Amino acid sequence: MNQTLQELDYKKVFQYFSEISAVPRGSGHNTAISNYLVEYAEKKGLSHRQDEHENVVMIKEATPGYENAPALILQGHMDMVCEKTNDCTHDFGKEGIELFVDGDNIHADRTTLGGDDGIALAYILALFDDDTLQHPRLEAVITTDEETGMDGAIGLDVSDLKAKILLNIDSEEEGILLTSSAGGLTATCELPVKRMKENGLKVVIAISDLKGGHSGAEIHKNHVNATKLMARLLFELKEAMDFHLAELSGGLKDNAIPRDSKAEIVIEEDEYERFSDIIGGLSRKYKNEYVTNEPDLTIGVMKGEEDEYRVLHPTSFEKLLFILLNTPNGVQNMSSDIPGLVESSLNLGIFHMEQEKAVICFSVRSSVNSYKEFIAKQLRYICEFMGGEFFIRGQYPAWEYKKDSLLRDYLSRVYEEEYKKEPKLEAIHAGLECSFFAEKIPGIDMVSLGPDMWDIHTPKERLSISSTVRVYKYLEKVIEGMKNL
Repeated sequence: MNQTLQELDYKKVFQYFSEISAVPRGSGHNTAISNYLVEYAEKKGLSHRQDEHENVVMIKEATPGYENAPALILQGHMDMVCEKTNDCTHDFGKEGIELFVDGDNIHADRTTLGGDDGIALAYILALFDDDTLQHPRLEAVITTDEETGMDGAIGLDVSDLKAKILLNIDSEEEGILLTSSAGGLTATCELPVKRMKENGLKVVIAISDLKGGHSGAEIHKNHVNATKLMARLLFELKEAMDFHLAELSGGLKDNAIPRDSKAEIVIEEDEYERFSDIIGGLSRKYKNEYVTNEPDLTIGVMKGEEDEYRVLHPTSFEKLLFILLNTPNGVQNMSSDIPGLVESSLNLGIFHMEQEKAVICFSVRSSVNSYKEFIAKQLRYICEFMGGEFFIRGQYPAWEYKKDSLLRDYLSRVYEEEYKKEPKLEAIHAGLECSFFAEKIPGIDMVSLGPDMWDIHTPKERLSISSTVRVYKYLEKVIEGMKNL
C-alpha cells in the first residue's frame, strides 16, 4: 500500500482499494477479482455466493436493534476499462495497478486507474469489515463486465435478495444523486451494394479534427458527426458534378461521435480543377456554419492515381446516400421531468464498406423505453425500405425516474445534515446497472452516487482522496440512520 495512502486511510477504504487495484480485472477477465471477493467473504464468515457469471453476492445480517430496518443493497461492478498511453508497456492481463498520490488525487502510471468502479468495492469491503457500524441487513451485489454490456447484471439471480432499496456506487461526482439513466441498444443496418469497374482519377476526401465525444454524455453539445457531414458533402458535390464512390468510412465506436470520415471517389482527370473549386467552396461554407461548435474542422483532399477502380453502382450509391442523409441523428427529445436532460438520442457511430455491403452502426439511448423502441423502428423502416437488413444487439432498459422516492428524500435529508447544503438531483443520458435491478425487483427504490473522479476510462483518470473519505462518512450516516427510515 502506498505510504501516503496508508497515512491518510480511513476505516480501511484505501487499504481495500489498494488490494483491489493489485488484482488484474479488465472487462472479460473477472476470475481473479471475483475469487478475491469470495476469499474476503469466507475470511469474514459472511454468507455469500458466486454465480456462473462470476458475480459475487455477500450478506451481512442486521446488528441488534436494526432487525426491522429496511434491508439495503450496496451495488457496484468489479471490472475496469483498460486503457494506456502509447509508450506504456503495462500488461493488464498479468499486472495490477500501482497507485500514486499527487496532492489530493490518486492516479496510475500512464494507465486507467480503475476508480470506476474499484472505489465501490473498497467502500463495500470497508463497510462489511467495520464491526462498530450499526446497520440493517446489508446485501452487497458486485457484478461483472458492466463496462462491456452489463452481462453480469443481466445474468444475475436476485431471488435470495430481500432489499427493496439500492445504492449504486458508480457515479463520479460528489454531491450529485443520480435518479435515472437512459436505456439503450446498438442497431446495425447492412445494406447490400453492387460494384462495377470504372476508369478515372482517384481522389481522397478527409474530414477531420472534429470534437467528437461520448454519445451519452456529450450528445447535447451539438458536436458535428463526421460521417453525417461527409454524406452531406457527397450529396452537394453530386449536385455539382459527376463522380463515382469507391470507399467511405467513419467512426470507430458506436457510442462515440465520429471525429473523422474519409471518402474515396473517382472522377475524370480533367475535372480535378473543377472538383477542387467545388470542395473549396463547400469547405468554406461548412467552416462558416460550424465556426462556433467545430472551430478546428478540417476538410482535406489528396490526389491519387488514374487507374481502373471498383466503384459503387449508381443505384447502390443513391440508396446508401439516402440512408446516411435521412436517418435521424443526435438529440431527439428533451426530458419533460428533468430540465436540461436529454431524454432520447441516437448516434451514427460506425460506418464502413465491404465489397458487397455497407455497414452502419447506431447507438440509441432513451430514458423512456417505448421511445427507444420507436427510434429503432424508424431505423429499421428506412433500412429495410432501401433493401437492407436490420439487427439489434446489446439492448438494455432505462432506469426511469421515480416521481415518489422515499430513498431519494432520505438521502437528501442526510446530505443536508452532513454537508449543510442540498445535493443536486440529476439524471444521466447513459446506462447504469440500476436499469436491470428495476426490471428484476419490482418497486425497488434506487439512487446512484460516488466520490469525485475525473477523466475516467482514460490514462488521465484521477480519484479525489478527500472526496472519497467524505462520501464514505456520508454512507456511514445513511446506513446508521436507516432504523428511522
